[in-house]
Amino acid sequence: MIPGLATLVNVAAVLAGAVVGVLLGNRLPTRTRDVVTDALGLVTLLIAGTSAIAVLSPELTDEVGDSAPMLIVLGSLLVGGIAGSLLRLESRIEGFGAWLQQRLSGETGSRERARFVEGFVISSLVFCSGPLTILGSLNDGLGNGPDQILLKSALDGFAAIAFAASFGWGVAASVVTIVAVQGSLTLAGVALGDALPDAHLAAITATGGLLLVGVALRLLRIREIPVADLLPALAVAPVLVEIARLTQR
Repeated sequence: MIPGLATLVNVAAVLAGAVVGVLLGNRLPTRTRDVVTDALGLVTLLIAGTSAIAVLSPELTDEVGDSAPMLIVLGSLLVGGIAGSLLRLESRIEGFGAWLQQRLSGETGSRERARFVEGFVISSLVFCSGPLTILGSLNDGLGNGPDQILLKSALDGFAAIAFAASFGWGVAASVVTIVAVQGSLTLAGVALGDALPDAHLAAITATGGLLLVGVALRLLRIREIPVADLLPALAVAPVLVEIARLTQR
């Protein structure tokens, strides 16, 4: 399959799921929609745990030692969080979501706008910060096949149904983020070839897992963590791995 084509399949799956979810959501009581959102929060927490465990990956510990991986993830979140906060990524994404809502629906009611923006932000984070997004897009660009992105497409399609039932059309708007993020990662894979080692990928996966924990806490209405401000951590992680690897020599 041509690199990048799997991302278009992903977009189609999310759009289809969002349409079904909106149609279902209008027929579901608020309590049922809240239960669906809680279920998604718990599943996101499970996915986050399975991703974060990559911090114990043998490929990573062999390169940087046994104690460094935790520090690498911590450093990535701290440095990435500071950078993202200074760049105001969370507020910028929310502002973009509000702009999209006004452009697409023309509705200006604060309640509808807040629902749209929340759906856009949460869906974008869930669909674009997980390990399948990162590894799948890179592997697609590297020429290793689109299997991971196709699997992600199926998962995202079902998740979009549940999200859209609670948050409405903001979920469909997240395809803009999917195209931007997965497209960029696929192009990065094409450019990198086989230059990104397994240790670096493991650090990215572990860091992405913790970001998903933040998303899960938002879905469960425990804490509104500004996960978008932490996204630069995904770029910081492989840099810290390389620094730690060089100091091991």
